[in-house]
Amino acid sequence: MSNVLDFHLDDLLPADADSEYAEQQFWAGDLTVLAEHHTTPNGSRSYVVTHDGSTTWGVPGEPQVAAIKVARDLSLNTFTFELSYHATVPFAQNWLIERGCPPERITQVREGFMDPADDLTVRIEQQIQESGARYEVLDSETSDFDPCETWTLTRDSNADQAPIRAFLEVGYDAHTYTLREGAFADEGAARHWLDERSRPLPQPPEYRGDGSALRTRAALTRSAGASAIPKAGLDADSAPSAGTAQRPSPRRSI
Repeated sequence: MSNVLDFHLDDLLPADADSEYAEQQFWAGDLTVLAEHHTTPNGSRSYVVTHDGSTTWGVPGEPQVAAIKVARDLSLNTFTFELSYHATVPFAQNWLIERGCPPERITQVREGFMDPADDLTVRIEQQIQESGARYEVLDSETSDFDPCETWTLTRDSNADQAPIRAFLEVGYDAHTYTLREGAFADEGAARHWLDERSRPLPQPPEYRGDGSALRTRAALTRSAGASAIPKAGLDADSAPSAGTAQRPSPRRSI
């Protein structure tokens, strides 16, 4: 995996206005590569998950993980460039998988970043990666301050009960993170919980009575890889569990 992001586009022209605009939205020096896959022959397609450090200077709470797909037409010397921002790595990986990237290639995150704190975190990440179009993302927020956390609010098209799902990722100072899924009857209830945190995160109905099975499955699939946003130097002094997290502090640029 390369430390320097280079799509080798110097001799190619954007195939359309959208590709030209997307390529101009970032500077490679701001990006930290988390996972990548390039096809052969001649690297005709590239799929990359990166952390965009420039977002910490922008609007507080904005997503910091960029998913990038580049397709090159070497016969025409053109390229198409697609860019999408996500709050957490699994949603970025899902976006690329839906656009043709082999799952086993993009779910392997490079060493040196935060590790999942437990098996359930690994299982939920895999659930998101493999979800296809199951989750409609409604909103998200990222905090680099106490508590270090990110949440993604979604609508689950597979859920018969409590279809609004909140995925809460909480960082710890032991270089690990925990991801949990909460279930709500409607968006208003989910937003109220995210604002108040007065009770534990409501568990999805399908989880009840299946904790051991979830942990077993996660252990068996750990070899699929784990993901995390690089948070070096941003960990809180102490972080609560996903079920008892305190109300987030106001966001500030750094």
